[in-house]
Amino acid sequence: MSMFGDGLDAAVQKAFTRPAPKSAGAQMRYLVKQLKGTKAVAQLLRISQRTVERYVKDQIKKPRPDLAARLEREVKARWQPQIRAKAREKAATTGGIVIDTRARLGYTAPIGSTDQDRIRHLTVALPPRYAARLFDAQEQGASDQQLREIAAEALKEVYFQDSGRRAGSLEEVRFTDIEHLDFEL
Repeated sequence: MSMFGDGLDAAVQKAFTRPAPKSAGAQMRYLVKQLKGTKAVAQLLRISQRTVERYVKDQIKKPRPDLAARLEREVKARWQPQIRAKAREKAATTGGIVIDTRARLGYTAPIGSTDQDRIRHLTVALPPRYAARLFDAQEQGASDQQLREIAAEALKEVYFQDSGRRAGSLEEVRFTDIEHLDFEL
């Protein structure tokens, strides 16, 4: 799983105005409506079309754990697309994004500075341009490593350089050994 991609998705899901369907039957009916048919849902979830029909009619109520996880993931990925788009747009233009992380952070700097990597717990508000870059990269299918590099660049500017007021000779920030990562819009 992608730690950064999942974190960004979770942040956007906090903007939902209504909860996603919880029961297997309701989730299946939602997917059938979205994909316009039971055959497409069956292919998406890798189950038979007849099984989908049974869930829709509430003849089966409790899915296997692996199917339940796939079902929930697919529903949440399609739930309230307009709300999701507005939340991303707001973060990318005016609001920015807050990153809360506990990770090993260090930097490359000129000789004589204390650039030793160490575990830090940071909660930092990133400017909208970094939120836009993170969301754009995620939409284009960027890897977790690419999203980590964007976040490291943002932390370099906002946390280490204080938006250009200090540490001007800082070259690169290392963002590794992530223990915790959370995003807020």
